[in-house]
Amino acid sequence: MSKKNPEYDFKWCPGCGDFGVRRSIESAMINRLEETGLPMENNVVVAGIGCSGNLVHLLEGAQPYGFHGIHGRTLPVAMGVKMARPELNVLVVAGDGDFLSIGGEHIAPQAARNLNICAVIMDNGVYGLTKGQSSPTTKLGEITSSTPYGKMEAEADPLELYLTMGVSFIAAGFSGKPRELTQLITQGMNHEGFAMVHVQSPCTTYNDTFEMLKGNPKKGIEPLIWDVPEDHDKSDKMAAYALLQRRGLPLGVIYEDADRPSLDARMEEMRGRARQRTMQETLDSYEL
Repeated sequence: MSKKNPEYDFKWCPGCGDFGVRRSIESAMINRLEETGLPMENNVVVAGIGCSGNLVHLLEGAQPYGFHGIHGRTLPVAMGVKMARPELNVLVVAGDGDFLSIGGEHIAPQAARNLNICAVIMDNGVYGLTKGQSSPTTKLGEITSSTPYGKMEAEADPLELYLTMGVSFIAAGFSGKPRELTQLITQGMNHEGFAMVHVQSPCTTYNDTFEMLKGNPKKGIEPLIWDVPEDHDKSDKMAAYALLQRRGLPLGVIYEDADRPSLDARMEEMRGRARQRTMQETLDSYEL
């Protein structure tokens, strides 16, 4: 619950990675407000279902508009908002469970359109809100409440999936590094096109991967996360593929196509070429 919603009966578990993501989103929106001078109401947060989806109810401070949608359908809802009000900054917040399972079918169409939104995906590797069932990013063989003898499906690789589908901005972050994550979300919102910021946001109750991600020298655990090298050419798709073949999880901007027109730009161009019909011409077109 939050100061804004003291009666809202929802709590994240202590130590949940989503707290860091929430802080980063709030900071990124404040940065955008200061850079553009646009009010906070110029932002719309479209949420899915699950722990991550409840973020729309838990933001503090000046409030963006919020829309709590249905499971896996954040992208269609976000497209509707953007088509109706293209001047708004639309931010999707979702989890690996709803976004990459039932919602997975919506990624490729929006990548093809280059829909001008930013999606922040909180990946904890399980369905946390419904008690820890396996999700698309749960590791092969993992024991969960829905896979008591081990998960049979191989885990999805979200970053490679986004790259293959044609997403024009791909970044990877970690909830334990909120300052760096703030910058990635800010860059995603500023990108003219479909931006994906995929965040490792561990579930402390059902899949606590903090130590695995950050490492622990005392236990001999090497960290899985590492920073994208400064000399990485983010405009080179093959360089991005090569980066993703390395061990562990890179943090930073993986790929960006800054020259590709967004759906907004293409729609504006089409409006300029389209012949405007009068009301009478439209009515006459329905006559048999």
